Amino acid sequence: MTDRSVPAPLFAPDRALGGLLGWRRLLVAIVAGAASALALAPVNAFPVLWLTMPVLIWLLDGAQGRPDAGPIRRLAPAFSVGWGFGFGYFVGGLWWIGVAFLAESAEFVWLMPFGVLLLPAGLALFWGFGAAIARLFWLTGWRRILVFAVVFSLTEWLRGHVLTGFPWNAFGYTLMPVPVMMQIASVVGLWGVTLLAFLVFAAPALVIGRGAWRRVADRRVFLAIVALFLADIGFGVVRLAGDDGATVPGVALRLVQPMIPQDEKWAPGRDDEVLDRYLSLSATGMEEGKPAPFTVLIWPETALPFFLADRPNALAAIGAVLPPGSTLLTGAARAEPVLGEELAARVFNSIFVIDSDGVIRDAYDKVHLVPFGEYLPFEALFSRLGLRQMVALPGGFDAGRALRTMSIPNAPSFGPLICYEIIFPGAAVDGTDRPRWLVNVTNDAWFGDTPGPRQHFHQAVIRAVEEGLPLVRAANSGISGIVDAYGKIISQRSVGSVGIVDGPLPDTVRATIYSRFGDRLYFGLIVAAIIAIVAACFTQTKARD
Repeated sequence: MTDRSVPAPLFAPDRALGGLLGWRRLLVAIVAGAASALALAPVNAFPVLWLTMPVLIWLLDGAQGRPDAGPIRRLAPAFSVGWGFGFGYFVGGLWWIGVAFLAESAEFVWLMPFGVLLLPAGLALFWGFGAAIARLFWLTGWRRILVFAVVFSLTEWLRGHVLTGFPWNAFGYTLMPVPVMMQIASVVGLWGVTLLAFLVFAAPALVIGRGAWRRVADRRVFLAIVALFLADIGFGVVRLAGDDGATVPGVALRLVQPMIPQDEKWAPGRDDEVLDRYLSLSATGMEEGKPAPFTVLIWPETALPFFLADRPNALAAIGAVLPPGSTLLTGAARAEPVLGEELAARVFNSIFVIDSDGVIRDAYDKVHLVPFGEYLPFEALFSRLGLRQMVALPGGFDAGRALRTMSIPNAPSFGPLICYEIIFPGAAVDGTDRPRWLVNVTNDAWFGDTPGPRQHFHQAVIRAVEEGLPLVRAANSGISGIVDAYGKIISQRSVGSVGIVDGPLPDTVRATIYSRFGDRLYFGLIVAAIIAIVAACFTQTKARD
């Protein structure tokens, strides 16, 4: 049934874009992908995706090879479109990685093109293959939107898991710029929101273009997607209304943000100066006879440029600044001798628990290391090419055994996460021993005053919402802050500033659906969507018969 009273549009973007070929089609895909990166933190201009995602759909509509060509050549145009869009998106969202190659010296400057162009080009392969697979099952009308959302969300899931995974700037983050839009992550997690995001932002392609509004089924599906988007916001409003702002009695937090440049921090002979800066900032406002301003003190990742266990004088100085009964959580490297080898030692990127007597009570070793940053994958091959990891440590860091929950006096147990570990959904806590809060220490000074630290902080906030746990984050150069279990920022210190963050520890909330079921709900939605596509195809075929 059609409505012939609706006039034909003066300009049909689907026809114009679907008819592009060769370099013009690739250029449009790259530009649209780059514009899509504006939806990421810190800009968070998500409405731009209602323009760019339909462009991707229309380019894919026309991206079909000759019917008599082989399968690879037939899908090559779609692969080119997906790769181009992904390349633009990842360059626009990750260009700041190039700053890391200038952080310490000119030694790594020649690798800057790798960070700025080759990494996005590699990540875009996922989108290229996703586009090719989607085009293989491409259908007409609303069904192609569902195929697109299913395939591309699975593509993003794979990007977050293959070869240790790199889910940075996963597409679902674009649909969660503010707390009211984040709450659905407590149910379906990042990957479920990614599925929803592809649906929501591709929806205008159903009602724009030649004859689009005349297709009744497409109009109904468009309105259903709009209703789904509004329901997402409504759920956020209702969930946030249940936040009573409760805090944990007797716990006072202090986070230290020293803003120490990388080249200064690791310069020879600066150990005491670095330690003194931390001690001075930690003692801010402390006066004899007055109540201690904190019970838990937190310093960032690799705060000190030496092995703590080898410096009893440093531990004594730390104990002297800690009020009785308080605890320091600090990032630092930890060495573990290898049995049978006098000179060799395994080195870990760790979080130490130090009591007010200056005694190390516990340590957690980072499990998920950064490739090329903390270790060199395929070391035998890359080392022959003159490459090494960016952390100046022979052999790089060793990985810890597993995530675990840690206990400290006079505070609830917490889940330690070092830097990069916070970006992995479903892998932020020890499932056998659920903590009461998350502690994320990081050093984003590598990336200067760029979108990188802000994107990192945004992704950390989403982990708090997914798990229903408050997040406390200490960063060398920012952003340090205290976030409640709903993703609301209680207090923070901005990028590039020096100082402290004081505040209470927000209370936890009841375990979220996502924390209990993980990605099983997401895959359930994928199966339901596939069933809907198959059922629609069967119904249409039967109607023709």
